[in-house]
Amino acid sequence: MEHESRSARQLWVDDEKGRQRMPDPVRNAAVRAVMITSVTLIQGVVAFYCSVAGSWLAFPMTVSSVASTIVATWSVLDVWITRQVWRQRNGVVSEPSSTARQLRRERRAEERAEERAEGRADGRKDGRTDGRADGRTEAARLSEAA
Repeated sequence: MEHESRSARQLWVDDEKGRQRMPDPVRNAAVRAVMITSVTLIQGVVAFYCSVAGSWLAFPMTVSSVASTIVATWSVLDVWITRQVWRQRNGVVSEPSSTARQLRRERRAEERAEERAEGRADGRKDGRTDGRADGRTEAARLSEAA
């Protein structure tokens, strides 16, 4: 009986984690970077052992290790660049926290209330404080203020 209940259950269950899976282009770049970096480290170790042993292979391995280090550095930068490009093209949604949003709403409401109070104190019936009631344009008001 216990054996039958085991077979009915799923073999693999995904746990929901806080981090989402990386996009495919970014993951591909990351895998590439890990592979290149590991080959570079192996080359460095082989170059070290060849130079300790006094082998003729020490110099070519050292030169290839230096070149691989440059390639590995670029591959790691490629991961970062690919990630940034992915974010720009596919739009990571950036939402402020609810606390920040609430504070901003309250601040705007206070500013509107102050503007309405100032508009009525000027004797305007509509409560407008944008300065267009006197017929001047925005450019005229800005040049006057300068």
